Amino acid sequence: MKTILLNPGPVTLSARVRNAMLRDDLCHREPEFSSLQSGIREKLLATYDLPASDWASALITGSGTAAVESMLTSLVPRDGKLLIVENGVYGERMRRIAERYGIPATSVTQAWQAPIDYAAVAAALAADGDISHIAVVHHETTTGRLNDLGPLGEICRQHDVAVLLDAVSSFAAEAIPFKSVPIAACAATANKCLHGVPGTCFVITSRDALAAAHPRNLYLDLGAYVSAQDSAGTPFTQSIQTFYALDEALDELAESGGVAARRALYESRMATIRDTLVALGIEPLLDAAECSCVLHAYKLPQGTDYTTLHDALKAAGFIIYAGQGSYAQSIFRISMMGEISSADIGRLQQALTAALTG
Repeated sequence: MKTILLNPGPVTLSARVRNAMLRDDLCHREPEFSSLQSGIREKLLATYDLPASDWASALITGSGTAAVESMLTSLVPRDGKLLIVENGVYGERMRRIAERYGIPATSVTQAWQAPIDYAAVAAALAADGDISHIAVVHHETTTGRLNDLGPLGEICRQHDVAVLLDAVSSFAAEAIPFKSVPIAACAATANKCLHGVPGTCFVITSRDALAAAHPRNLYLDLGAYVSAQDSAGTPFTQSIQTFYALDEALDELAESGGVAARRALYESRMATIRDTLVALGIEPLLDAAECSCVLHAYKLPQGTDYTTLHDALKAAGFIIYAGQGSYAQSIFRISMMGEISSADIGRLQQALTAALTG
C-alpha cells in the first residue's frame, strides 16, 4: 500500500522526480553541474516571472531553515535592525535566529491563531527609525494561516522598509507580490510546494539588496552563493542528486500550468477534505478564507487523542501532522502538497470517516 504524506513537507514524490535522482553522478566543479545549477536558478526566477537583471536565486544545500537563516544573517546591514512579525512557530524561529547572531531586532507578537496586527506594525516602525527590514512568514503552517502581505507592503513603503519573506511553505503555490510589496528577498525550499526532495533550499534576492549585505555566517553567506553561481561555480559542495530532483520538479510545475494551476489543485483537494471533515463534525481552527491552500488545521474532537487518530490513518496509508506548542494536544493538520491522485483523496475520505466515527 502506497503511503501518502499529508504533513507540511516532505511530500510524496512523483515517479519522475524520484527517478531523476538516479541520473549519473557529477562532480560539482564540472561544467555539467554548472549547467544543471544555472538551469534551476533560471527556472526558479521564471516561476514568478522575475528578471535575472534585477533578481538572483541562490541554491544552498540545507533545509528551509538554512535558507531563512542565510537571508536574515546576510541581508540585514551592519547598521540595520529587524522588526519580526510573530504569529506562529516560524516567526518565533526568525527571532531566535536574530538573537543567536546578535542582530538588533524587535518583535510584533500576536497569538498564534491571530492575523497580523498591522496597526502595531505601523506603530513599531513609527517609533523606531533604525528598523531597516521586516521579517515575516507568508504561510505560517503552525495554524495554516496565510498572512496577508498587501497591507504590510503599504506600511513598509510608507516607512521605506524592506521585507524579508519566509516563503518556505508558500513558494510555488501562493501568489507572492514581488511587484507590489517591497520584498528584498524570500527564502524557500525544494521539498514543499515545489514537490522536490529535502536537501536543497534557496533564497531569491533582489540584486539591490545584496549591495548592502553584511554576512554573519561563512557557509550561509548569501552574497558568496550569488557571486559564485553567477560565475557558474559554487562556494561549497552541493547535494547533486537533490538538484536533479528539483530540476525535474520545476519542469513538472511549468508543464502543469505553474503557480496558479498548482494553487487551484491544492484548493480543490483541500475543499473536498475540509467538507468531509466538517460533515463529520470536525471544527476547522481557522476560517477557510484565512488559510493557505497548502495546509489547514482542525480541532481534535472531544474524546479523540492525536496519537490514536494518527495511527489509524497511518494504518490506512496516510500521514497527518500534530499541532505544535500549545496546540500539540488539541489540533491536527492536513497538507495537500505532493503527488496525490483523486483516488488517493477518495481513500482519504474513507479513512477519515472510519477513524473519526469508528
